[in-house]
Amino acid sequence: MPTSYKVQFWEHRVRLDRRKPYMVRWVVGVREFSESYLTKTQADGRKAELITAARAGEPFDLDRGLPLSELRKEKQVTWYQHGRSYVEKRWEGAPAKTRTTWADALATVTFELVRTKAGMPDKRLVRRALYSWAFNVNQRDTEPPPEMAKALAWVAKNSVMVAEFEDPKMMRRMLDALAVKLDGKKAAPSVILRKRRILHHILGHAVEEGLLTTNPMPLVQWQPPDSEEEVDPGVVVNPEQAIALLDAVGRQGRRGPRLKAFFGCLYYAAMRPAEVIHLKRDRCILPEQGWGRLVLDGSRPRVGSSWTDDGTSHDTRGLKHRAVKATRPVPIPPELVALLRDHIDAHGVAPDGRLFRTSRDGMVQESGYGAVWAKARAEVLSPADCVTALGKRPYDLRHACVSLWLNSGVDPTEVARRAGHSVAVLLRVYAKCLHGTEDYANELISKRLGRGAVPPQLPRRTDLA
Repeated sequence: MPTSYKVQFWEHRVRLDRRKPYMVRWVVGVREFSESYLTKTQADGRKAELITAARAGEPFDLDRGLPLSELRKEKQVTWYQHGRSYVEKRWEGAPAKTRTTWADALATVTFELVRTKAGMPDKRLVRRALYSWAFNVNQRDTEPPPEMAKALAWVAKNSVMVAEFEDPKMMRRMLDALAVKLDGKKAAPSVILRKRRILHHILGHAVEEGLLTTNPMPLVQWQPPDSEEEVDPGVVVNPEQAIALLDAVGRQGRRGPRLKAFFGCLYYAAMRPAEVIHLKRDRCILPEQGWGRLVLDGSRPRVGSSWTDDGTSHDTRGLKHRAVKATRPVPIPPELVALLRDHIDAHGVAPDGRLFRTSRDGMVQESGYGAVWAKARAEVLSPADCVTALGKRPYDLRHACVSLWLNSGVDPTEVARRAGHSVAVLLRVYAKCLHGTEDYANELISKRLGRGAVPPQLPRRTDLA
């Protein structure tokens, strides 16, 4: 809406022949506005309100001549309503995983942003109702269970107004709410920062809608927690351990043999699990000898059937942080070529060409491959290592692969390309996993100080392709 800070006030105009004889007059920009009142006291009070807004530096709307704060109060949109509107407007075409992050962030704070907690249902029930129904557009046409409907009605009735976020105290309530879990314990720093970014954008949308003058989040003196992005070297298995773990996977009942090459893709090609699930036979170059190549062109993250457009539990998406039709060619060593060839010979491929599937042609699930990995890890690692974070998650095989490439001397640009990272993110995330550079740096410093010999040579960087 067009606004102006140029506001002038005139003396009252008095017309005793009218029912409301006292007219307040002012000009916004070049347009004149007026309001009539029954008594001079009422007119003086109204003029004082407008003058106070103008002196506070508040913009006035050029169409109606009123301070924006008054126009926002007329709309009277609650935080609950605004959150639902935000999700609905962005739902179409959004990745299912992104939809869940919106709902999670909104559900975390909405049940805390209420005028009173009198009569509030169990907070876990309220949180579940907000996440599963209020902020899930796919569920809008479905009647929620009675207890959840009651919880949502309570939130809708007691939710604070968006305009109240101009008060720093309300903004601080939101930030404090997103920092704790339902059990009262502090949330992980990465989770807090992710939710804060989402809520910052939602408040920015309120500014676009004219519900707020400015985004209030940056104005609050609230220190976000430090987030540890770097991979802990303690989770990275060495090549001998990785090979032993892959062999152990193949020995785990009926599911293990079908998953050995699955985990091999994580370790030898630094693929994400969702990328492996999406991998199809026609994207694999698997020669009888030497290096092969995978051309990655998408992923299938599991998010739940209620969040996807087609009602399946896995969402079909492009590569992470890439354009929809982007591809990522990844050279693979003979070890992985052999694993994939053996897998195809033994288990074939799905009707749509996918390499990995369950024995009933279903999608590979985290719960299934996670259980197989846990058993293989218990078989290979010592009891002392089992209680540590070493290779605890299947995803740690990807970390082990990237660390191996970097410490083999492969150029970081090529490592980043193969892993699907930017170089900046790669070096930041894997900074602690780079080995062998400390002694080299010490030798350089000693030489400069005049007490060292010629520094040793770093390993020559070669392309693994």
